[in-house]
Amino acid sequence: MSTASVAVTELRLKFPGSPKLLFEDLSLSVPAGQKVLLLGPSGCGKSTLLQVLSGLIPGSIEVPMKAEGLQLPESWGYLFQDPDAQFCMPYVDEEIAFVLENLCVPRAEMPERIRRCLAQVGLNLGDNPHVPIASLSQGMKQRLAIASLLALEPEVWFLDEPTSLLDPEGTTEVWDTVKQVTADKTVLIVEHKIDEIVDFVNRVVLFGPDARVLADGEPQQVFHDHKPELEAYGIWYPGVWDDYAARAAVGAAGRVPSGVVAAQPLVQLGGFTGFHGRTPKIEVPEAELYAGDWIAVVGENGAGKSTLLQSLMQLLPTAGEYAMPLLKRIVRGFDDVADVTAYVFQNPEMQFVAGTVYDELAFNFRRDGVPEREVQAKTEELLVWFGLTDHRSLHPYQLSLGQKRRLSVAAATVKAQRLVLLDEPTFGQDAANTFALLEKLEAWRQQGSAIVMVTHDPEIVARFATRVWEVRSGRLADVMSPGEYVERLEAAKPMKREPIAASIASLEETRR
Repeated sequence: MSTASVAVTELRLKFPGSPKLLFEDLSLSVPAGQKVLLLGPSGCGKSTLLQVLSGLIPGSIEVPMKAEGLQLPESWGYLFQDPDAQFCMPYVDEEIAFVLENLCVPRAEMPERIRRCLAQVGLNLGDNPHVPIASLSQGMKQRLAIASLLALEPEVWFLDEPTSLLDPEGTTEVWDTVKQVTADKTVLIVEHKIDEIVDFVNRVVLFGPDARVLADGEPQQVFHDHKPELEAYGIWYPGVWDDYAARAAVGAAGRVPSGVVAAQPLVQLGGFTGFHGRTPKIEVPEAELYAGDWIAVVGENGAGKSTLLQSLMQLLPTAGEYAMPLLKRIVRGFDDVADVTAYVFQNPEMQFVAGTVYDELAFNFRRDGVPEREVQAKTEELLVWFGLTDHRSLHPYQLSLGQKRRLSVAAATVKAQRLVLLDEPTFGQDAANTFALLEKLEAWRQQGSAIVMVTHDPEIVARFATRVWEVRSGRLADVMSPGEYVERLEAAKPMKREPIAASIASLEETRR
């Protein structure tokens, strides 16, 4: 039997302010060289368990816990779910150089090793990587965080949603690199993009919503034997989108058209430019957006997708034509869009203004002068809808990233607005919460709202979008149908879904 790389026995852990234990007598041991996927619904403790097994809890993050036994790795690297939590230096090259300095790498060797690490994750910054980290998109930051782990060359890798913010090509590129460099390493993964890693992991530990282990075994076995639990708790598994489409009233097979037909566009853009300072960062030669549209904004990391949304929300200086003909207004600043537009930031923490989850959801109702009895009823409804009832008294920063994302979406979309702008609203979410959010947006679309969503998920594009805007190098370069976009993806990289599907089908056939 292989020697354990990491292990914990009889773990008990409780976050301050939480009404109950997160883990109660949990034991887990991971042999050296094993590749383990921790799978479960959002908020079940997967990220917290990674932090315990690495020693971040309680070593660096003070959380009350005790365990009968805890074996920590001697050489390890941790990739945080939020890349901004990863960095300790202001510039890209300095971030990787910091790792190399701690490994006592000679200074003369550093430039080549920095270049190689950045190239391995596809972070192309030209000849000079002395670039401010703050200027990178979230997806580019995620690539940098992975590059710093490559420089560290740890024996044990803790990966928390390592590709959640990456485009499809970048996701495959990064996972291919990780698979190569960790072939003989121990890897523990929290990941929702199941199809990218089912051929890589050799063990799945499945958690229920109460953080108890439901199953622990080979991937095909777990996915086959525990499909009822996967479906019941809304956990990602191979084929989940097809199962969802078969039972849902929306999506590619059963799309309900918008009930609103407008002769005039809701948004009209012409020669439109968004700026960072005085530097143009996004250009839209011409575009129209109608009530009942669902626009999926796609493109490579750093192309300008988030900047486009920030410009539409007037959070950045803009120039050119920006009109809302349907509402008979010309947009010249934030006040012209604030009363008809909802905006969800890519980083959920940028939105929070209150000290508890409940008050965060109630904030917009109270701001609008809604009577307190109605505020209470509406807030309670949102808590239930977004699965946050048990966390009502917590500070928003105490939530998991998936829960923070749900709270940010709920707080920004307390009512259906004419224009809804969302920047990666489904990252870090389990299947149940992803589908619930998409269905809520679809209901608003049918009532006449226009949805503009930045997403890297081809399934969302194919099943929910009415049109696709592709941003390339700071410019809205193409408008296409969802079908055309998916065809491009398939032509560029054939889908690698056969091995796991075939394995599960074979297992089902054997058991008949």
